[in-house]
This record gives sequence, C-alpha cells and structure tokens, in this order.
Amino acid sequence: MNYRHSFHAGNFADLVKHALVLWLVKGRQASGPVAVLDTHAGAGLYDLHGDATRSREAEAGVARLMTATDLPASLQVLAAEVQALNPDGDVRWYPGSPVLIARALAGDDRYLGFEMVEAVQALLADALAPFPEADSATADGYGAVIAAAADADAPLILIDPPFERADDYLRAAETAVALVRADPGATVAIWTPLKDLETFDGFLRRLDGAGPVLVAEARLRPLTDPMKMNGCAMVVVNPPAGTDAVGAEICTWVATALGDAGGRGEVWRL
Repeated sequence: MNYRHSFHAGNFADLVKHALVLWLVKGRQASGPVAVLDTHAGAGLYDLHGDATRSREAEAGVARLMTATDLPASLQVLAAEVQALNPDGDVRWYPGSPVLIARALAGDDRYLGFEMVEAVQALLADALAPFPEADSATADGYGAVIAAAADADAPLILIDPPFERADDYLRAAETAVALVRADPGATVAIWTPLKDLETFDGFLRRLDGAGPVLVAEARLRPLTDPMKMNGCAMVVVNPPAGTDAVGAEICTWVATALGDAGGRGEVWRL
C-alpha cells in the first residue's frame, strides 16, 4: 500500500494517531523535559486544498471532527490545535505530527524528526523553522532513531512509516524492540493501517518480548478487504498509565462517528 501522506492528510487515521501522540507528549511533560523522536516525519504541515482534495478523506475525517459536538477530551485537544492553525474557520491547514509536537514543546523539551525524501525534508524544515526546540534531518529513520535515542533519556519515539515498502512491518517491529531493549524507559508508539488480520497479527508477533504492549484499534469496517485501509491502530510499547482509557475514547469515537455501521474501537494488551 502506497501511503503518500499529502493525499491522506486529515483522514480518520490521522485523528487517532495525533490525538494519542499529543496525549503522550503532554503526559511525559508532566514529569519533566521530554525528548521526542520521529522516524518518518513527513512534511509537517499539509494544505488540504492540495493533494487531499483528490481523496476527499479529510472531508470524512478532520472536517467532521471540527463540527462534532460530542468529542471526548483527547480529541478536543486535537481540534483546538487544528483551529489554532485555521483561525478564519476554513479547515485548510492540517498539522502533521512534527508541527503538533513542536507546538506543544517548551523549555528543555526536544523534537527530532527524520525524513528520507529530500524534497519532503525541505518542507519539514520550513514547517519547523518557528520552533527552536524542534529539528529535522534527512535520514532513514529506522536506523537514525536508534542512534539518536542513545543520546536521550527515556525518549518518546513515534514510528509512522508510509508502508510503501514490503518490509515496513518488519523494520518497524525490529526498531521498536531494539529501542526498548537499549532503554527500558523509552515509550514507542507505532502507527499501522488495519487491512487484514493476518498481516496485523504477524506484525504483533514480532513485538513479543519487547515489554508491555498496548494495542488501540479503530476499525471502521470488517477486515475483509486487504486492498482497503479498513481501520488503523496505535501500538504502544511501554505505555504510561492512563493510555488504555485514552486510547479507548479516541478509537471508539473515531470508529463509531466516522466508520460504517458496526465500526468499533478496542484497546487490549499483548
């Protein structure tokens, strides 16, 4: 599955990922400075009047988020961030993980995002320019994040590949295991699409032995067509206290409000 983010920006999967990532960042800040590392940062900020108009996924995602009246607290935080970037009320700009995280940083907090495509990394650098606590680099994030994590104390790491390569599931799992073995205090949050159970189960099996693993799923429809993104999951290794409840409220709202009849959210542990 080729997942070009400018095409899909602001869709239901972004809402799940970004609401939970914001909560994780703010939770870490409560106990001191946080270092956030991002393996596949992307452009950082997306114009929903661009490529996203072709997929219309933002119309079924962030546009509905911004008009909803029943948002749980974690999604209200995300909606406030989107509103701040669109003060005139027209939801044109959608923040990717780098900008969302950078806007939340303060003091000794740090963010470092890796992006392998040079043209995209140039956009990322521009998006992060207003934020002195945030930086970016052109690199293969899977390898670069392990070296960067060695210089951080108990970092929060986001693994969010585009799943353009056949080995993305394998490399994401291997990277997560290597990170927590090197630093048992690290928290690793991995975003994955949900297409079919066999692919997802194989990915989860590779995390065996990594430590506590929480799986937060938003299934918009049954996992019967592997050619569709039928849902998404955030898999959190070493989840902090409270992640179960927050993951459940995010995934349940997204799946039931934006999914087909029978859409559901679920949180469980390996």
